[in-house]
Amino acid sequence: MSRASQTSAVTDPVTDAGSVTGTARRAKEAAAALAPLPRTARDGALLAIADALVARTDEIVTANAADVAKARAAGIPESTVDRLTLTPERVAAIASDVREVVALPDPVGEVVRGSTLPNGLELRQVRVPLGVVGIVYEARPNVTVDAAVLCLKSGNAVLLRGSSSAYASNTALVAVLRDAVAAAGLPADAVQLVPGESRDSVKELMRARGLVDVLIPRGGAALIRAVVEESTVPVIETGTGNCHVYVDGRADLDTAVEILVNSKAQRPSVCNSAETVLVHADIADAFLPRALTALTEAGVTVHGDEAWVRAGAAEGVKVVPATDEDWETEYLSYDIAAAVVPSLDAAVAHIRRWTSGHTEAIVTSDTAAARRFVSLVDSTAVMVNASTRFTDGGQFGFGAEIGISTQKLHARGPMGLPELTSTKYVVTGEGHVRD
Repeated sequence: MSRASQTSAVTDPVTDAGSVTGTARRAKEAAAALAPLPRTARDGALLAIADALVARTDEIVTANAADVAKARAAGIPESTVDRLTLTPERVAAIASDVREVVALPDPVGEVVRGSTLPNGLELRQVRVPLGVVGIVYEARPNVTVDAAVLCLKSGNAVLLRGSSSAYASNTALVAVLRDAVAAAGLPADAVQLVPGESRDSVKELMRARGLVDVLIPRGGAALIRAVVEESTVPVIETGTGNCHVYVDGRADLDTAVEILVNSKAQRPSVCNSAETVLVHADIADAFLPRALTALTEAGVTVHGDEAWVRAGAAEGVKVVPATDEDWETEYLSYDIAAAVVPSLDAAVAHIRRWTSGHTEAIVTSDTAAARRFVSLVDSTAVMVNASTRFTDGGQFGFGAEIGISTQKLHARGPMGLPELTSTKYVVTGEGHVRD
């Protein structure tokens, strides 16, 4: 197909009005209309969204109940059903979160750097919206609102592709969002649900290069891998969280136990929970019994090497013998892999082999050991004497996040509003011409 005919197929409103391509085209037009709007207009739309969520709670909860019933009938685990469920209280909390986003600083128009060049030209690098952001995510309908609000706040149009298990919920939510946005005077097409429930619609979204500026996948490893490997649209990879806690030979044992249990058990189903603990051999005899007791009391099953298995037998605690599969697994459950290592460098070597690049932590009273660990570990976040659970946009003071990027280009780590922008250079002269 020629370039001219490709363009015609993409832009013909008759042939693609109900397609993913047509949806993306309308989003691109909406993004162009959003770009010059002042903060007051965007914040006004967000306030309208918060009010509409509260006013139309019954409509949202009714639609969600259909998804929940369908999930239970399909035998979906209750933990997943809980993430899918919306109650009046949860909708109210989502609306409250929207109002908090309104109060966040506006990244659009921020001057990243600027100077006056020797020839008198004034140079400024300013933040601008990315344009059209596609979000592909799994069965968490709250993400529908979170993603839409963060994209609108940063001046972007958003295309939302949630899982089929939340289709009724997402359809109801997007209807509320679009009505509120339109009532506030912004283009309703700034927020759109990608049509279709099959994988074909995801594939079409991933091929909409030139219409969609960036895709952000949020979900499990299989979803993220599929989007990263198959998309022709640029992708910001929000990676899985195979996170490690290393207990150094000079760690305070009480502190180490507290950090380990919090990292693993405070909320095990999220990407910043710890999945592996590594313990220096010098303190293993003292630390392992205490760690096993604390982890067992928290309901955690340990998948350990020979040292952990022996310690478990001595303490009357069953430890599952670990295999390579355990070292690479993001459990997202009350399970943790565990090993004893002879040195800090051995711990780092283990992490380098198995990490997903999300978050690693060291517990130590040795400043030199902490510095070496930080310098050798190449992950999105490195914690020193702190729980892995702190890798979070809210905990970092960003107010909100669209996801946690584990790649190195454009954005890395928790992605707040600034990470939903790009930059452009504005050069101002007085009739300057180049020699």
